[in-house]
Amino acid sequence: MESPAKEEAGGELAMEIESTVTAEDWRRALALVVPSVVVLRTTAPRAFDTEVAGASYATGFVVDKSRGIILTNRHVVKPGPVVAEAMFVNREEIPVYPLYRDPVHDFGFFRYDPGAIKFLKYDEILLAPEAASVGLEIRVVGNDSGEKVSILAGTLARLDREAPYYKKDGYNDFNTFYMQAASGTKGGSSGSPVVDCQGRAVALNAGSKSSSASAFFLPLERVVRALNLIRDSWEAFGSKPESDYIPRGTLQVTFQHKGFEETRRLGLRNETEQMVRLVSPSGETGMLVVDSVVPEGPAHKHLEPGDVLVRMNDEVVTQFLAMETLLDDSVGKEIDLQIERGGTPLTVKLEVEDLHSITPNHFLEVSGAVIHPLSYQQARNFRFKCGLVYVAEAGYMLSRASVPRHAIIKKLAGEDIENLGDLIACISKLSRGARVPLEYVKYTDRYRNKSVLVTIDRHEWYAPPQLYTRNDATGLWTAKSAIPPESPFIASAHHAGPIDANSNSVSSLPESSPMDLKCQHESENLTDGCIKTQTDDEINVDGSHSSEDSLVEKKRRRVDEEIAAEGTISSSGDLDEIKGGGLRHLSSVDGSDLARTISSNASLAEQVIEPALVMFEATSRKSIITNPCTAVNIGSADCPRYRAINMEVIELDTDFGSAFSGILTDEQGRVQALWASFSTQLKYGCSSSEDHQFVRGIPIYAISQVLEKIISGTPGPFRIINGVRRPIPFIRLLEVELYPTLLSKARSYGLSDSWVQALAKKDPVRRQVLRVKGCLAGSKAENLLEQGDMILAINKEPITCFLDIENACQKLDQSVDSDGVLNMTIFRQGKEIDLIVGTDVRDGNGTTRMVNWCGCIIQDPHSAVRALGFLPEEGHGVYVARWCHGSPVHRYGLYALQWIVEVNGKPTPDLETFIQVVKGLENGEFVRVRTVHLNGKPRVLTLKQDLHYWPTWELRFEPETSTWKRGIIKALQSTVA
Repeated sequence: MESPAKEEAGGELAMEIESTVTAEDWRRALALVVPSVVVLRTTAPRAFDTEVAGASYATGFVVDKSRGIILTNRHVVKPGPVVAEAMFVNREEIPVYPLYRDPVHDFGFFRYDPGAIKFLKYDEILLAPEAASVGLEIRVVGNDSGEKVSILAGTLARLDREAPYYKKDGYNDFNTFYMQAASGTKGGSSGSPVVDCQGRAVALNAGSKSSSASAFFLPLERVVRALNLIRDSWEAFGSKPESDYIPRGTLQVTFQHKGFEETRRLGLRNETEQMVRLVSPSGETGMLVVDSVVPEGPAHKHLEPGDVLVRMNDEVVTQFLAMETLLDDSVGKEIDLQIERGGTPLTVKLEVEDLHSITPNHFLEVSGAVIHPLSYQQARNFRFKCGLVYVAEAGYMLSRASVPRHAIIKKLAGEDIENLGDLIACISKLSRGARVPLEYVKYTDRYRNKSVLVTIDRHEWYAPPQLYTRNDATGLWTAKSAIPPESPFIASAHHAGPIDANSNSVSSLPESSPMDLKCQHESENLTDGCIKTQTDDEINVDGSHSSEDSLVEKKRRRVDEEIAAEGTISSSGDLDEIKGGGLRHLSSVDGSDLARTISSNASLAEQVIEPALVMFEATSRKSIITNPCTAVNIGSADCPRYRAINMEVIELDTDFGSAFSGILTDEQGRVQALWASFSTQLKYGCSSSEDHQFVRGIPIYAISQVLEKIISGTPGPFRIINGVRRPIPFIRLLEVELYPTLLSKARSYGLSDSWVQALAKKDPVRRQVLRVKGCLAGSKAENLLEQGDMILAINKEPITCFLDIENACQKLDQSVDSDGVLNMTIFRQGKEIDLIVGTDVRDGNGTTRMVNWCGCIIQDPHSAVRALGFLPEEGHGVYVARWCHGSPVHRYGLYALQWIVEVNGKPTPDLETFIQVVKGLENGEFVRVRTVHLNGKPRVLTLKQDLHYWPTWELRFEPETSTWKRGIIKALQSTVA
């Protein structure tokens, strides 16, 4: 802490400076600075190194007008792929491209075309690192808190603050001093110039402390060096060269500046301290001390934490700047370091490594995972050696095996993985669908390797493995196939063709297969046919909201949401596992495998699950039914998703918890219901909500009606079930959400006694009437039935429960001359009304096609959306179900829960029309999109299409093979594999 005398002297200096600078001086300076400051809108399309995929705002400023160079922070330029635009103060927008990012320090450069600025007069900002001094009054000009242009005042208080520490597994600067001032900068001001009253940049704003008004500024000495080297290389080539090489040397050692009091405690000899004080600049307060050494780096086993640096190449070094100058000028050469370790003088000879060689410039993308060599930044954070195989983003394939982000892959399929080349070579030998062991280690548990089973991407939902490499000439990362065409991974997976239902093939279901819904085997044998399932989401549509399920029933809620789910199943009585495929409502597993694993008299359970993995030990409990016909009442979620409606469930006297699920049987072992989970959303206040699950029994008749139609071969679209080509029946529905009301309350609404008595006589147990809660938008009942209507009868037959309506709809299918309408008697506002209400026919397929455009998942509106009772008037539209971080829709704000009704003025009423419209859009083209939100609010926005990182593709379900196929709709030639 400084003495009071020094504090007073500093205050007098600041007052003297302030008295010599007038408001007019600042006005003139800022008038020159502001036009040269730009708002940077950046998007990271892939996670890489310390950064995650996402979109953000920042600041930059022009430092070379003629060459078009903008200075900003390294964490803005990004170490990985980035797409960026700069907006000047007059709102002119231009694309900018990464030119250089420092491997260590928080600065980087963007380049732009100076000729693209047509209407603004501006100049470059001069860099003056020598002008920084304690007490200097400064202004921070930038995009603070997203306010486009903000000017914050402050005074430099420190020039020797240690580099700020942001996070343990992210980017941190080191081996440099920072400046500090109480300017109170916030998000968006990263990369702002810190200017003096002459309009010169004396520092670069880099970060701040949220708990105080302190801001941290990077000194500009190394920035000036890098900028001058870039200028020199451009002059040598006459234009921008293919790449700008800035020599950067490293020993893979982190130093800290410690005061002499601390160095003495570390063992520094008195004579050494006196010598250092004598030869160092006036006012030197300490020396550099080793803080950490990266394993297997140049200094590993030579330097240790606590070593005090005295000389480098016989030159006394006490400052970071002098040390880095020597290292940068000695790349590939040996240097002599004189240190003191616990009072003992030592001399070590080390080779200076090229810092760029341990900064990754390529990555592998496979099944959504981003994998690349471990960078110096993360090696320093994790204390692993550089170059190991690092998971920057787990994606689907790895996250499904619980491999986390930041993992280091050590082995795959029994082969040691030392570098990215080893991993690519190993994957090249594997075929799609192979399940192989993978070993990895986490930095939080570094002494224990973890082993998991990884299923190599067995479908074509992702492009083949791509190797992206940074191209400094274009500022883009170019992709090429990572594995050769003859690799088993590339070879198309073998899919057996459809088998006719009358075939005698072994894949056909045996005659003794469990198709009789009234299973007669004893209860102790039920466990032979019970299967536990676990399904992971591959691509989420239809409002999918959770990442995995492991419930036995695997009912329609999850299957409709997980259109591209995959996995294996395990029976409780065997150790075999069977891979499952893409049937929605019923399980689709290989029949021959199933026959070998599960006895032919197994229960219905295997017929009604979506397959996935997990062994389990079956248990049974006795319970008593307390209510056999409770109506499910689940409200709409914030994000429309499947919810059970018009369904009665069974309640028991025992609460088994939400994790206990299976089947309900009677004493003879006959399956009566599935004990299944339901999802609902509990809301707290106006803004917060929480997902909640509860378990109830689904009566078996809800399943048997559909299953019997499949078995009998009712006409409909075909699917492959257990290797057999079977029709999936059409289902006739009254697309109306209903809820029961007690007859006692119905009488209060004016329902006549005669109807009350008739309904009570029809169903003395329930004693209820069904009321309309709402009609699904686009249904035939939409404009006929109204909210609050009581449904009294259909075809003069009283209606008291949901099953009555389902049976009435089925009778329409059984009638030869049926026109698909119901003759209803309803009660509305005190009057009995007879209506003819149409029904709708669905095939149960749900969503069979989706498109990924500019990073958002687009589909036709699913039933949960239509259940809200609203569709856009403009001929409907296509529905945005999901969006991806780092995509164009993220950058420009085209988020989920809205319809796209027009693209460039062309209506897009359905998915096919939308595809035809976007096919004509080119890369880099700005697109005008008209949307309608779920709340009915229309909006028009523009976004820039990026086919380089975000090609347009689709997933389409193929009933003939029960698989999903990926197809490219529009892409750049370089991104097509």
